[in-house]
Amino acid sequence: MSDDGHEQNGHERVPSRQRRRFPGISSRAYEHPADRSALVALRRLSGFDAVFKALSGLLPERSLRLLFLSDSVRVSDQQFVHLNDMLRDACYILDLEKVPPMYVTQDPQPNAMCIGLDEPIIVVTTGLVELLDEEEMRAVVGHEVGHALSGHSVYRTILLFLTSLALKVAWIPLGNLAILAIVTALREWFRKSELSADRAGLLVGQDLRASMRGLMKIAGGNHLHEMNVDAFLQQAEEYEAGGDLRDSVLKILNVLPRSHPFTTVRAAELKKWAASRDYQRIMDGHYPRRTEDKDASVGDSFKESAASYASDVKTSKDPLMKLVTDIAGGAGGLGGRVKRGFDGFTSAPPPKDAPPRDTSPEDGEA
Repeated sequence: MSDDGHEQNGHERVPSRQRRRFPGISSRAYEHPADRSALVALRRLSGFDAVFKALSGLLPERSLRLLFLSDSVRVSDQQFVHLNDMLRDACYILDLEKVPPMYVTQDPQPNAMCIGLDEPIIVVTTGLVELLDEEEMRAVVGHEVGHALSGHSVYRTILLFLTSLALKVAWIPLGNLAILAIVTALREWFRKSELSADRAGLLVGQDLRASMRGLMKIAGGNHLHEMNVDAFLQQAEEYEAGGDLRDSVLKILNVLPRSHPFTTVRAAELKKWAASRDYQRIMDGHYPRRTEDKDASVGDSFKESAASYASDVKTSKDPLMKLVTDIAGGAGGLGGRVKRGFDGFTSAPPPKDAPPRDTSPEDGEA
């Protein structure tokens, strides 16, 4: 370290501070409802682990491990020591007993991932290491450890395999369509899992400003003096509410091939969660434990997921979502009128000598 308090590699040394630790925390504590419902169902599925272990022979996992071992730098006490400290600290905070191996690979594109079936591997690119400061990088490492704790690496590996397989069988129309349907569903789940991992990163770093800065840098590069968090979050608001129905359709088409939500959306979602009661309860030490995972209800998890999607649609300012909400609201009134119409058909006909029925509109009815 230089005399001015900065490390020679350009990373500012941040004074150590006490961070809360979460002994025995279950990943259900921070998982997005849609992510959690899928994971709870898969964990309860009989024979699930055996099926995926059988698939491991088809997947290039061993090849990937050898590739990173031979052509990347493994984080350790001797190499990328500051990253090794962050990794061990993140595992300590989230109480992940086995520290996953971590590699730095030469790639100017800022990126990180957690893959592997038998045991997770964390990989970060040089572009990301050079872009982020210590606290921003701590949130990213926590993000990847969150993936490992949730078991996301298994499904990420399957997604990579299926995406590759879809390209190989593109000449088979029905086979390609079937795999693409699975890949599309996996991508929708994985986008939600990224929101979960962002929350894990916040639990590890415990610095919302650093998490926001990291997302801004991923979107706009290392130009913080040119960027503003409030303006960045305003972009997410404008993205959601702006445009017409055509823009809504384009948003869906733009996000379908992506494994990650858009960066401004991630920032807005993380800020909203950080202000929630759920986050505060975790920070106060009230959270589900891993020992209770086996008792987690699949039905309750799906209800929470459905409620989350319903709430998103109801509160969304997107033109298409507002139309869906309006149609749903109108359908309720229409249903009532249809029911009254059926009641009229099923009631007994009036006697022949009865006075003519008044067909003028009732008060308050158009």
